[in-house]
Amino acid sequence: MDVWESIYSNTVKEVKEESGFDVKPSRIIALQDRNKHNEPPYAYGICKVFVLCELLGGRFVRNNETSACRFFSLSELPELAVAKNTKEQIEMCFQAKDDERWVVLFD
Repeated sequence: MDVWESIYSNTVKEVKEESGFDVKPSRIIALQDRNKHNEPPYAYGICKVFVLCELLGGRFVRNNETSACRFFSLSELPELAVAKNTKEQIEMCFQAKDDERWVVLFD
């Protein structure tokens, strides 16, 4: 997260920068200690924040971090960079999206 940014504003900014889409964050799904959920372990700590967002508009813009963009169902997931996100983390996000009573998960 960038200095002087909140989780909300940083989410909006990062999604725009990396995808070209405009979003409105609606709720936090989980706060996870990266080293407890992703391999390989890093020598430093990272707290991962999973945020459910409403897609407002925009369009994909290729950039130095993202070469392509597509939406996937759980059954169509491509090969993942599991150091970043695992299938279990994506499943968690799908579950939270469909559960209005979702309780934030945290380590």
